[in-house]
Formats: sequence, structure tokens, C-alpha cells
Amino acid sequence: MRDERAPRDEAELEERLARPTAAVIATLAALDGDVLVLGAGGKMGPSLARMARRALDAAGVPREGAGARQVFAAARFSDDALASQLDADGIVPVRADATDRDALARLPDAPNVLYLVGQKFGTQHDPVGTWTQNVIAPVLAAERFADSRIVAFSTGNVYPRTPVALGGARESHALVPDGEYAASCIGRERVFEHAAARRGTRVLRYRLCYACDLRYGVATDLAVRLASGEPVPLATGHANVIWQRDANVLALRALAIARADAPALNVSGPIVSVRRMAERLAARLGVPATFTGAEADDALVVHTGALDAALPPETGTDAPLPLDTLLDWTAEWVQHGGRVLGKPTKFDVRSGAY
Repeated sequence: MRDERAPRDEAELEERLARPTAAVIATLAALDGDVLVLGAGGKMGPSLARMARRALDAAGVPREGAGARQVFAAARFSDDALASQLDADGIVPVRADATDRDALARLPDAPNVLYLVGQKFGTQHDPVGTWTQNVIAPVLAAERFADSRIVAFSTGNVYPRTPVALGGARESHALVPDGEYAASCIGRERVFEHAAARRGTRVLRYRLCYACDLRYGVATDLAVRLASGEPVPLATGHANVIWQRDANVLALRALAIARADAPALNVSGPIVSVRRMAERLAARLGVPATFTGAEADDALVVHTGALDAALPPETGTDAPLPLDTLLDWTAEWVQHGGRVLGKPTKFDVRSGAY
């Protein structure tokens, strides 16, 4: 039976986010070699690395000796505590700047790479840094790990806003940048496509839309606003959201479908109404839901039919977390003073400027 109780603190939250499913365990057991999470110092990297380690442990893969397989977490690690925590969890932390070719050369030859390096916020004030992280770093990583399977994280920002009534942008939709961040993300994808075409590198372009960890995410943005008595703007009236544990699961499963034609895959939950999410959160918080503006006909939303076909949803306790449960957990987390990262998703920004 699924544990429907909300995580009580960050330790329990981290444990929930890192729980592998049966499909993740089976996927990593069937693949060969070590796993490298490149860009592991961000919001998703730590729990993703922990899930990979726990899945290998559950599959009976040893950490030492004959047949051992490691999970490496590479980042600059400005936070020494994070590196120590990962080490205590059986993950090998490696300090590396993804924009330094020499640093990448010293990384282990992992056959399985989760590529999470990227920059979004601050693009407006540091466009050079954004292009460095989102285009130059992928060039170096694609060169270094040409013989690996790579799940290259991308974003729904590569699409333009589309009519909500059409069900969201599909993977075949034309990529139309809205601002420098989106343009640099298209550049990142093209780099990995180039590596696949020229070197036969097995790539999956993982277009993730709005993963939610109770400390951040669209639901948290709304809950914090409501708890502060602020109205919710409705111009962006719809969004896709996904519980971060489910996004971690899909990223690790996606290693098995990386191919030399570098397919793209939209990764998120269904399109949901911002008004509906806000009303559910307000009811749980015990505050009124107030709004400004009206829902536009279009939004940055994606269609996830290809995801369900490529990586069919698991069932039972491994099934994706229902939206209402995520909203209930988020409201409880915010109401009881759970730590919030203070990094709004800016899902409602319609100018392309981040």
C-alpha cells in the first residue's frame, strides 16, 4: 500500500524522493557499468543519484569487489555538506566543473550518464553564463562521453506556447525559442543530436516540465503565494506538473531507451488548471483563493502520450503520485513551515525572460 502520509521533514522527503520502483531496479540491473550523474549539485541531482544507488543495491549489485558498480555524482559542490551526505549514502562524489575539459577528462568512464548541467535563472542578467552552461558544457560532455548512454535533461521551454485546447506540444512540434534561455536550450539539444549523428552516441533528450519537490515547484509557488495572502495571476492558466520522485524514476528508466537517433521525450504529468490547483491548495491551507486576470488560450504545456508509450506507467505502490496527493502534501509542508528553496519556477512568465 502506498504511504499517503505527507513527509514530515527534509530527511523523510529526501528518502521518499529516492525510493526506486520495480522498473528502475530492473532497468539498472539489465544495463552494464557505472552510473554518473553529471550536474548533481542542483535540485534533482542528489535524489536521482540516491535512487540509482538504492536500485543497484536492491538488484543485488555489490558496491565493492567483483561485479561492483558505482554511482558517481559530479558537480562543483560549493556545499561541502552535500558531498559528504552523498558519500555517506554510498555515492562517490567527484568535484568537477562541467565547462572544464580537463576536469571532465578526469571523470570515470561511466557507460550510463544522466546529464543535468544547465542554467535558467539569471539568464537575463548573465546571458554569457547561460550559453556557457547550456551549450559549451554539452559540447564537452558529448565529446567526453561519446560512447555512453546519455539521458540529456532539457525542458519544455524549447517549444513556443501552444493552445491548451490542443493538448500541448508534441515532440514533433517545431522548436521556437522565446528568449535567450529557450534558445540556449535548443542549442543544448542540437549539440547532443550532433553527437548522436556523428559518433553514434546513444542519447535521450529528456524534456522535463515542472518537477515538484515540496521545497519548490509550481504547487509550492502557488501555496506560498496563497499562504501570504497574495492573489494568483491567471494569465498562464495551465501547466504540467510531476512529482520529482516520478521524474527521477523516468530519468533512470530512460537510460534503456537512449538511441543513436537521439529521440526527444516530453516528461511530465497531465495538463492541469492553475485555478483548480490554487483552489485545492487554499482549501487545505484554510485561506481564501483570490485571483487576478483571466486564463489565456495558450500556455507552455506539453503532450505526454509518447512518454506513456515509451515508458508505460507503473502500477500499485509504484504508480505515479496523484495530483491531489501532491497538492495536499505541498499545502501541509508550507502550512507547517517546511523549508522552501526560494527559487520560484516562474512558470507564469510569458516574456521568455528569466
